Amino acid sequence: MWAALLPVGRDEATGGYHRFAWTPPELECRAWFLDEARRRDLEVEHDGNGNMFAWWLPEDGTRGGAVLTGSHLDSVPGGGAFDGPLGIVSAFAAVDRLRERGVRPVRPIGIGAFAEEEGARFGVACLGSRLLTGAIDPARARALTDGDGHTFAEVMHNAGLDPEAIGPDDDLLGRIACYIELHVEQGRALDVPVGVASSIVPHGRWRFGFTGEGNHAGTTALADRRDPMLPFARMVIAAREAAERNGAVATVGKVNVVPGGVNAIASSVTAWLDARGPADDAVRRTVKEVDEAARVAARPHRVSVDLAEESYTEIVDFNLALRDRIGAALGGAPVLPTGAGHDAGVLSARLPAAMLFVRNPTGISHAPAEFAEPADCLAGVEALTAVLDDLARG
Repeated sequence: MWAALLPVGRDEATGGYHRFAWTPPELECRAWFLDEARRRDLEVEHDGNGNMFAWWLPEDGTRGGAVLTGSHLDSVPGGGAFDGPLGIVSAFAAVDRLRERGVRPVRPIGIGAFAEEEGARFGVACLGSRLLTGAIDPARARALTDGDGHTFAEVMHNAGLDPEAIGPDDDLLGRIACYIELHVEQGRALDVPVGVASSIVPHGRWRFGFTGEGNHAGTTALADRRDPMLPFARMVIAAREAAERNGAVATVGKVNVVPGGVNAIASSVTAWLDARGPADDAVRRTVKEVDEAARVAARPHRVSVDLAEESYTEIVDFNLALRDRIGAALGGAPVLPTGAGHDAGVLSARLPAAMLFVRNPTGISHAPAEFAEPADCLAGVEALTAVLDDLARG
């Protein structure tokens, strides 16, 4: 299974993956998911938000009280091979292991593939799980646009989905007793093959817009310029400074310059700030200080600044009883927090959720060097198998 996914969406020059929601590489991954489900005679279900589920039902056909596992198939630009797919491949492998052992679950076991988890195409992370749980307004989601100006509604329609059907699915959520997500660890905090998540720190995304005046790079005097690149540059430095003051982390990793000519003064700059921290106030202070620094820097250059919050998630403390039960099933795995957002964090607002982490020796994620040793991945499969076995028996 792992080998079948490795070539899909991979840039041969960099080794990074480009699997954006509903683009050909991600659609190929979706087809792979459906093939793996059907090979195992699992019942396939699609919700109205583009999320996919494959169900192993008990012999009596029970559908309620399900144990759901899985992750996502999309990637960030130039991402690694493990972020997302490892959780889904491991879920199929865990079902295989349970069947090999003759396990007959009394609860349904499901494998979920959530849509647009990274937010790389439409800007809102965990969009599929946010829609499912009601954490984002469907009207706002339909109006989201990608870099080419295509709306989320348009893309869903072209994929054969009804954009008017998106939104909360209380019936589906009501059938799920808990969600367990296996994921590669996105740092170097784990020194054993498998760990358990305690929490996800607060995190969010903000869009800064700087509007000046386009002009000629050679003939426009410095005093006459309204160059938005200057306050933008100050905003990038301010993000680092504010994060250091507040014990947070802040990143400007995406920027769009218009018109983008070497010999032209930009007319506008759009930049995205990612900020995370140990507490809500640390993140909010960081963003406020960055905004203030950008506006102060913009005034002498007669540049306007606007700020919009695209998404925000407060601290998520995973269900303690579920976390402890998982830890017991694994014989006392280490517990650690994470600074990365996940569908498990969004789903935790509606049902008990937990996460397993597989060791990442490089500590690198969202980049081609993201890695997990095969032996650790297999240990992750065994851990997930043990957890599902415990939970699905009752």
